[in-house]
Amino acid sequence: MTPDPALRSEDAPFRLQGRLVLGEAKGLLDSLRKQEETLRGGDTFPIDLSEVSEIDGASAAILLGSVRRLRDKGVTCEISGAGEGVREIVSLYESATSKKPGEPKPQTGMIVDVGRGTLALVLGIKEVLGFVGQVVIEALGVIRRPQTGNWRDIVPIAERSGADAVPIVVFINFLVGFVMGFQGAKQLKMFGANIFVADLVGLSVTRELGPLMTAIILSGRSGAAFAAELGTMKVSEEIDALRTLGFGPMRYLVLPRTLALVLVAPVLTLLADFVGIAGGLLVGVTSLNLSVAGYWQETRKVIHAWDINSGLLKAVAFALVISLISCQQGFATTGGAEGVGRRTTTSVVSSLFALILVDTAFTVFFRVFDL
Repeated sequence: MTPDPALRSEDAPFRLQGRLVLGEAKGLLDSLRKQEETLRGGDTFPIDLSEVSEIDGASAAILLGSVRRLRDKGVTCEISGAGEGVREIVSLYESATSKKPGEPKPQTGMIVDVGRGTLALVLGIKEVLGFVGQVVIEALGVIRRPQTGNWRDIVPIAERSGADAVPIVVFINFLVGFVMGFQGAKQLKMFGANIFVADLVGLSVTRELGPLMTAIILSGRSGAAFAAELGTMKVSEEIDALRTLGFGPMRYLVLPRTLALVLVAPVLTLLADFVGIAGGLLVGVTSLNLSVAGYWQETRKVIHAWDINSGLLKAVAFALVISLISCQQGFATTGGAEGVGRRTTTSVVSSLFALILVDTAFTVFFRVFDL
């Protein structure tokens, strides 16, 4: 029930009574509109809800909308006397109706945007380097006292990261070798250099594509899994519980994952090299009329031990990059399930970016020193 505005004295509160539900909404709106028309800036408009037994969302929204408009005019408007149930409904709607329309963000300009992006990048690198430093300290501690390491988790993690990844590593790298051979076949035919498809595929796979494609697969599988696992542990306070029990999270969680990935990455890379060369062999035999023996002999002639070893060296470096970035993102997780998803995505994107940078650095280094 709403009061008659004409009966309200200047200093008396605007007193509402009874049940303010949908059927009373129109009367409440009309009554409040009349008050808004008569009130001016500097006036006082107290609203008394002590006699209101029930209020629904529609009436609460109407009431709070009127309060906001009056306050915008400079009217002192306060709600008082509401019972517990009424107060809960009013408070629920107050946060939404009290918000003013957001002002458009000012144009900051390219220089400011670049500066903010650079600052965020520097801070991110600082966090990663600090995390790496902690891992190195814990690793040195395990080397001094091997019995303190969490060795039993390495094999299960290696199995999940390595053995379970074999099918996709084989399939992807076979297709990579096949596509490389197929792309080069047409050009090689023009010059009568069919046999050199073995050189093209063999060197590309062993030195570059084998370790890089394997690392990309590991980043999407194992890196994302590491970030999600540790992120979930972080938001559920399991990592804090480990610290309370005296277990170092770096030693207990990060080092086993890092060692497991470092162990399986070179093995998967060797497998990737083999199936990539096999993909090129299929093209050579079916499209370039090469024999299996001839293709294999040319491959053995062009590929040296360093070509394979350089790929394995890259694989180890890639494994370190993936595991450290993924674990760091997991430890930095906040905000529940949404934070876990955000950090998992960030870990994969950051790992891929870092993989390309590390691969470029290796390639330039090997080229400069003619390795």
